Amino acid sequence: MAFKEVQWLEGARRLDESALAAIYDSLSPELYAYACRLVGDTETAEDIVSETFFRFLRALGAGGGPKDHLRAYLYRIAHNLAVDHHRRRDEPLENPDLDVQRSPSAENPDEVVEHSLAQTQAREVLWRLTHKQRQVIMLKFFQGLSNEEIAAVLEKPVGAVKSLQHRGLKSMRRILENDFASTEGSP
Repeated sequence: MAFKEVQWLEGARRLDESALAAIYDSLSPELYAYACRLVGDTETAEDIVSETFFRFLRALGAGGGPKDHLRAYLYRIAHNLAVDHHRRRDEPLENPDLDVQRSPSAENPDEVVEHSLAQTQAREVLWRLTHKQRQVIMLKFFQGLSNEEIAAVLEKPVGAVKSLQHRGLKSMRRILENDFASTEGSP
């Protein structure tokens, strides 16, 4: 765990306002992007981030909260809230918006089209993976979490995370190769 995160956790346990503000300022943008990817709705994503931090503060106030892996703890809350959101609406997790904050400049229409096509293909391939493989890939490559953080989010050993990542990437490669082969043979 990074030194900064250790300091934040120590301050958070004391309900130190500056530590809590630093946690929020640092982690809320990435939690928002993650929630947007999961629910596809900016307002709901904002609600999820707010509720995530509310639950975090409530847990701290009750003497609970994370002992370590602060970031993973918050991601787990956000993920569970997104799943609950879809359950309440009786719908599966939809294809995420993989590119919440990184879109090409509208000045170059070719880039915009190419980027959009790549995002569509990546989204389709991701959603052909198992739920756990998809979650590991999203947390690792779109959110930048370490294997240890992902293990804490999923409450699985690091070895299981590595295995899910390996199988997920292997499946993605196979899907892309099969899709490419099938388009090569079509007129």
